[in-house]
Amino acid sequence: MTVDDAHNGGEAEPPAYPTPHHVVDHTAEPTDDPLAIRLEQLILGADRRYTPFQAARTAGVSMELASRFWRAMGFADIGQAKALTEADVLALRRLAGLVEAGLLSEPMAVQVARSTGQTTARLAVWQIDSFLEGLTEPPEPGMTRTEVTYPLVELLLPELEEFLIYVWRRQLAAATGRVVQAADDEEMVDRRLAVGFADLVGFTRLTRRLEEEELGELVEAFETTCADLVAAHGGRLIKTLGDEVLYAADDAGTAAEIALRLIETLSHDETMPALRVGIAFGTVTTRMGDVFGTTVNLASRLTSIAPKDTVLVDGALAEELTRTGDAPVSETQAAEEAARAEKEGEEPPTYRFALQPMWQRPVRGLGVVEPWQLSRRPT
Repeated sequence: MTVDDAHNGGEAEPPAYPTPHHVVDHTAEPTDDPLAIRLEQLILGADRRYTPFQAARTAGVSMELASRFWRAMGFADIGQAKALTEADVLALRRLAGLVEAGLLSEPMAVQVARSTGQTTARLAVWQIDSFLEGLTEPPEPGMTRTEVTYPLVELLLPELEEFLIYVWRRQLAAATGRVVQAADDEEMVDRRLAVGFADLVGFTRLTRRLEEEELGELVEAFETTCADLVAAHGGRLIKTLGDEVLYAADDAGTAAEIALRLIETLSHDETMPALRVGIAFGTVTTRMGDVFGTTVNLASRLTSIAPKDTVLVDGALAEELTRTGDAPVSETQAAEEAARAEKEGEEPPTYRFALQPMWQRPVRGLGVVEPWQLSRRPT
């Protein structure tokens, strides 16, 4: 019997749609554990009522589309177990309604589901691993973790929910502001950005020497420091990759300042390995919060060839820094300007950064490039 036959009154329900293993979180599978069910009811605010087919039918959505949405959100294939709630039905109605109203195309609705699912899945795992596990240690002898977890989640849930919505609205406002300031629609898809990679030197060797807990603490400290510095100086942290972070900035000066701040800050931390940074400036394709393109690849390659505690930039970023007056065209020019200003009794031009051309070299997949070493000019 087909899905349409069942939807039109047949008694049999369709077979479950298989879910690719690379996109699901199998911890989302239903469980019969009493505490887990109580916690699920507390968090979701509803009891289990529907099989996937029943939820799709109640929402007025085809089983095929419902499966696409659930897969995109990272939910495990549960067959036809009765494990879904009114909230699941409402979510399907909302996504399908956006498509029906013409506000989103179907592929875009799936992208919304996927980006939201991936982001919140990582957040939820982090909160459980790093937050709840520590807090649910039994405060008194004889108490079980089970006896502590439920009331703790009950207290935390509304506060964390409100905080999540607040941060999301703030980020949405910032992203919307960038959209309306763009020159045209194409600029929002293929934008000119400065992209930087910061990479810990010798991290692979370090993993062989440190215990897992020590390594985890080092990575967390590195990611936290980078995230704070990137945000504080006007950049956007795109993603973290353990020993590497990727960030972007709308202008070259901001990206350069962040890079030098990272080097300066981490070099004073004796627990941290040396750092190297590569930055490139140019057209970048943005998608689902990530960045792609030749500019991103070039920034990565520059990082891989940078000496420790050094920032290398491409020619386009160097040119942009000189165009905006953040760096002199050459040290000879800077010296001439300073001498001329002194002779005429004027203040010499001030530059934030210095640029030193390096030897041209071939870079895998990108041909020959001429990197520039970025440093801070003395005040």
